[in-house]
Formats: sequence, structure tokens, C-alpha cells
Amino acid sequence: MTSIIGPASFKFFGIFPAVILSFVLPVIGIGLFAYIMARRIAPLVRANPDNRFDHIGKRVRNLIFVWLGQMRQPRYMLAGVLHMTIFAGFLILSIRSSSLVIIGFSDGFVLPGFGGILGDIYNFFKDYAATFVLIACIIASIRRGIFKPKRYAVPEKYGKDHTGEAIFVLAIIATLMICESLFEASASAYEFQLTGREHFLAPLSLVWIFRSMLASAPQNILQGLHIFTFFVHDLAFFFFLCFLPLGKHFHVITSVFNVFFMRVKKGNIKPVMHGVADDKLDDLESFGVKKLEDFTWKHMLDFYSCADCGRCSDQCPANAVGRPLSPRFITIKARDLIFKNYPFSGEIYKSKLLVEDIYTEDEIWSCTTCGACEEECPLGIEYIDKMVDLRRGMVDEGMVPQSLQKPLKALEKRGNPYGKMEKKRADWAKDKEFKANWQIKDLAKEEAHTLYFVDSITSYDDNIQEIARRTSVILKKAGIDFGILGKNEKDSGNEVLRFGEEMLYQDLKEQNIEAILESGVKQIVTADPHAFNALKNDYGNSLPPVKHISQIVAEKITTGELDLKPCQNPDKVYVYHDPCYLGRHNGIYEAPRQALDAINGLTRVELEKSRDRSFCCGGGGLMLFYEPEEETRMGVLRVNMAAKAGATVIVTACPFCLVNIQDAIKVAGKEGEMEALDFTELIEQHLA
Repeated sequence: MTSIIGPASFKFFGIFPAVILSFVLPVIGIGLFAYIMARRIAPLVRANPDNRFDHIGKRVRNLIFVWLGQMRQPRYMLAGVLHMTIFAGFLILSIRSSSLVIIGFSDGFVLPGFGGILGDIYNFFKDYAATFVLIACIIASIRRGIFKPKRYAVPEKYGKDHTGEAIFVLAIIATLMICESLFEASASAYEFQLTGREHFLAPLSLVWIFRSMLASAPQNILQGLHIFTFFVHDLAFFFFLCFLPLGKHFHVITSVFNVFFMRVKKGNIKPVMHGVADDKLDDLESFGVKKLEDFTWKHMLDFYSCADCGRCSDQCPANAVGRPLSPRFITIKARDLIFKNYPFSGEIYKSKLLVEDIYTEDEIWSCTTCGACEEECPLGIEYIDKMVDLRRGMVDEGMVPQSLQKPLKALEKRGNPYGKMEKKRADWAKDKEFKANWQIKDLAKEEAHTLYFVDSITSYDDNIQEIARRTSVILKKAGIDFGILGKNEKDSGNEVLRFGEEMLYQDLKEQNIEAILESGVKQIVTADPHAFNALKNDYGNSLPPVKHISQIVAEKITTGELDLKPCQNPDKVYVYHDPCYLGRHNGIYEAPRQALDAINGLTRVELEKSRDRSFCCGGGGLMLFYEPEEETRMGVLRVNMAAKAGATVIVTACPFCLVNIQDAIKVAGKEGEMEALDFTELIEQHLA
């Protein structure tokens, strides 16, 4: 005999063929896994439809970069590197684990194509993969079990801590790495003792270390270790496969599908029901999500795919200020409910009203729809559509906060949340000093190339109307022929849609689309990111192109059509705050910065949380009318961040942000030290 006996030929006690066990383990493992998966798929089958088979090119790109490339993982560097190491090792070793199962039936089995140099190259990388995965598992276990990062903590009201499960899974992975390496090392040491031939192994890899340790071990020990580690690996492999769908590690299986089907367009909100046109909404018996099965199958898949990493809640501004909302537990509570309602045996339980069962009203209303959670999630889990759908259901049930009832009624009656007369919408343009120098076209009476869409807060809030006047001056000096809709303009509905008042939103949208198309304009400009988002992403493809004023300014500076004077206050330090609906939802980060940097002598710093990690001001539309339960204001945290960065002036490009940050400066006691400026004010001050 010149080689060790493999599991396919080995006999326990010289009588019982090991190949029988090699057959029984996979049959039981695969059969049990198939049964578990069938039960887990049941809620997806019963869920609402979701159109996720569009934009295949973008979905494949997400699969390559977000799932395979793990591009979001390094945003949390240590945890990200550990996860990427384990993930890459898993992919590499999946080939070896699959072939090991077949080796149980056929000694020396090699996958087709892996018998020559390709196999040698693969084995080289496979050995190092097993080594680095084991090291990563040890570090991750110490990190989870001893250092316990705050974002992994589970408050008592949300259920049990998952640290034990995480460490248990890491132990299974470590077992697989050790067993695979010992299986190969024992065979290599056995062959060397018999023939003197030394099979090449990757230096300093786990299998190389094990072979060195086993070099002088008795042959009967090597033979026993070879068979023992094979079956421990087989048992651990199939146990792990069946264990994954039982808890938070289900994402190992579902993540590839969840990333493929993840959102490919930002800023928009899912329809009330996929396949139901807007003009058929009246035919629906119920709106939004009320029971578990009212979620779409993709959102059910989201619940299964959560890795419980806590990144969403760690970046959530509502969670940071102590509101009763943690995106992580929106998902985990729903997943626990699925596990409870869809047991592995017996009948499916009847779902209750979610907002009374697992969620609270304050929890759902606390979301500002800023999108920070979705931007951070490495698995493409979505939250905004779920929150909006839950709000649709609450509105349908009459569960609307008292403070929001008045502005919603005003929007229905007057087209603005303030309840002011429609004819007063353009009063900002009638300011005596402004009117003496600038005439604004009314598109009901005159034609123009561009529509300036003002929206409600800028039209009616006395402190914000200056944004409308300054935007108009910028457009005039940029040589743009523009006008306004005046009394024909209604609220854009961005917040109305996101607060679940679907039919009111549809009414506002229809009136605005009709007025815009009748005006005959070729372009739309707005200084309000919320209006920008609604017109660009929610209204469909029926409107002319929409631009934010910062884009216009950046373009005109580049072409030389706008000249800016040197900084009037060079001693001040400016910082730009990215509004959620301009930045995260629409990807406009550079245009405002380019415009600010075009002002010679202006000193600008960056916030630690900027661009796609910008921290929400908390203003978001109707949030100005809603008073949530919180420990501190989001705006105050944002002002403190700016102070830490050394800024004395916070520049933003959103009227809601301006209101909140101005108030936050007062609450934080920083009046006289800091000030807030709108982008249009700073640019208008520096127009040559």
C-alpha cells in the first residue's frame, strides 16, 4: 500500500463500509435542507408582487460589485476586512467542500479540469484561503465575544442578543477549515512516510503547519485522523447548510438573490401595488402594509437577508437622537414574526395588524426617509419603501398623528401645508425692493424656456422666501429665461407621498403635471431638493428635465456665464452640509462644492459625515409639523459636528435644512459663533 485509505474504501472495525455513511449524510442533509427551504419560501409565495426583473444590466453590476466585490464592507474597516476574508475564503473553498462530498464515494476524486496545473494553482490558493479564514474567525470571535462593539447590542425590548449564535457559526466555519486542512495534511504525511515523496503545500499555510506537526505520527494515527476529519467535515458541512436558514446567518444563502434584486433607482417610492395603475387605485380594498403578507416578496427576502450587523442603525439619525426607531430591528422583528407565523410543521398562523403586533406608531413615524440606512447596508436591504407602505396602511386605518392632521387637511384644501390662499403663493415676488429691480414671469400669462418650481415652504414661509428671490436673481444673471406657475403650482407632494397619503399625493401630482405641461417649458429648475426629487423621480417620465439650482450655478461658472467675486468674509470657515434629498437620493455632491470652491479666498472644510454619509437635519417636509419623542435634535448633533470640524458657517442647499440648522444653532447655544446660510444666499452675495 503506497497511499492512505480514503473514506470511500475505508471500513470501520474492518467490517462496516464508510461509504454508507458518506451516502447517508448527504441524503439526510440535502433532504432536510430542501424541506427547510420549502417552508422558508412559503411567506414569499404568499407576499405581494414586486417588479424586480427590470434593468438586468444594472442588477448584474450590483451582483459583481456589491455581492462579489463586497464594495460596501470596508466602510467599517476591521469588520469589513474580516467579512471579506471569510467571504472570499468561502467562495474559494466551496469547490473543495463540494469535491470532498464526492470523495466519500470515490477515493481521489478530482473535479474535471482540476487534475493538472489548474488544480495545483487552486490548491495553492485554497490552502491560504483556509488559513486566513481561520485567522479571521478567531479575530471575529474575540471581537464579538470580548470587545462587543456597541452596534451589535440588542436592547431588552427587542429580544435576545445574537452574540452566541455568531460565535457558534464562526466555530463551525473554523471547524470546516481545520478538518479540511487536517484531512489533506494526514494524507500528505502518510505518503511521505511510505514513499519519501513530499507533496508541495503552500508554505506557512494551515495544512503545511499540520503536516509538519504530523510528520512523525504513527501511520495508524494518520489513517484514523484522515477518516475522522473527513466525516467531521461532512457532518459540519451539512449541519451548517441546514442551520443557516434558522437565524441571522440565512444571509449566507439569500444575499446573492437580495443583492441582485436590490433597488437600482434611488429617490422614488414603490407603487401602492405593483401591476395596479394610479388611475385604478380606487379599486383597491386596502392600502399599504397592514399584515405581514402585505409586504412584497422582495421585502420578505430583505427580512431573511439581514446579517444583524447594525450598520443601518449605527448610521440612522433617528436612532442617534433617541427616537423609538432602529432600522435593524424593523427587519429583525419582522423576521422573527415570519419564523413564528411560518413554523416548520403545522399550520401557518394568522397575521395581526403589524403596528399593534410588532411595531409602534411612533416607531414608524420617526423615520425621516433620509436613506442613510439603505446607503450603508452591504446586502441591499431597503427600508424607505417599507416605512412608506406601513404609513399607507396606518393612514388607511386612520392612525395619523394629531400634529400631522392639520397640515394634511390644508394640503388637501389649499395645496400647501400652511393652509394659505393659492393666490398668495407668488407673494414673495411682490416684495417692493425685489419687484423694483426684477420682474418674474407668470407662466399663466407669458411663455418662458424654464420653469422655476418654488414649492410650498419657500413660497409661504416668511423666513425662507428670500431663497426664492435669490434663486431668481441667480437665474436672471445666468441669462436663463424663466417663469413661475404662481397660484397654479401645488405642493410637490414629496413628503405627502412619504407620509402615506397616497390619494392626496396623486391629486397634487396630477395638478402639477397638468400645469407644467400646459406652460410649455423645456426645463425645470428648483432650489428645493424635496421638490427636485419629487419632480425627477416620483412624477414619472412625463416632465421636461429637472435640475437643482446648484447644478445650474456649477454649469454656468464652468462656461463663464456666471462670474463670482472673491470671498467677502475670508476669515470665516465654511462647511457644506449635504441635504439627504440632493445627495443620497440623487447623487448631487460635487456641484455645490464646485460652486463654493469657485469663490476665491473662501475657506471650506469637510464634515466627517458628508456626502453619502451625511447626517440628516431632521427637517424632511412634514417633519417640521411632527414632534417626535427624542433625546436631542438631529440638527443640534449636526451643528456640533460642524463646530468640531472648525466651521463657523454651515452652508446648505435645502430650505428644510436651513430652518432646522438655524433653530439648532440657537438650541445648541452657538448664536454669534456660527451661522447657517442657504447656498443661493452665498452665491448671490458673490455674483460679479
